[in-house]
Amino acid sequence: MKKSLGAKTLLYPTPVLVVGTYGAGGVANAMTAAWGGIACSKPPCVSISLRAATASHGNLMARRAFTISLPGEENAVEADYFGIASGRDHDKFAETGLTPVRSELVDAPYVDEFSLVLECEVVAVHELGLHTQFIGEIKDVKVDESMLGADGRIDLARLKPILFAMDPGAYYGIGAFIGKAYTIGKTIEAGE
Repeated sequence: MKKSLGAKTLLYPTPVLVVGTYGAGGVANAMTAAWGGIACSKPPCVSISLRAATASHGNLMARRAFTISLPGEENAVEADYFGIASGRDHDKFAETGLTPVRSELVDAPYVDEFSLVLECEVVAVHELGLHTQFIGEIKDVKVDESMLGADGRIDLARLKPILFAMDPGAYYGIGAFIGKAYTIGKTIEAGE
């Protein structure tokens, strides 16, 4: 029997996304967001949802561009800090010792030390209530070559992205490989 928990933000797990923007005077800022994911495949788009109270929200409204840097397990502390401190009061890059890199394609910085980066241009904005959803068209994906497997694709075991669980408010690593997508389900068709 299932127990009702009511209407809550409990979709497990959510990716930990570090959103890079420029503030007033071109100051690099980054904030951690868990409300986001792929929104469209053609054109490739990603969505992020931010509260209007954040500095990043204002930066996005002004510059209409952002990056998403995906932190690995080794950067969980810095990623958490990016979500704790406000860009209005802190130079988060200086305080964490991480390096902002200016995107060549969009008006936003990314985190050099994080292995996977999406560079995005805002194409739609939706007011949803407490959060504003920004849809960004992905202009490029950059990855450290050390994260690629022999087949030239991203190796998730090397990338080691961190995941967020809203309740209890905790970070996790990824689990073991289960099976190949679009393949393991075919055993049902085959009657195995």
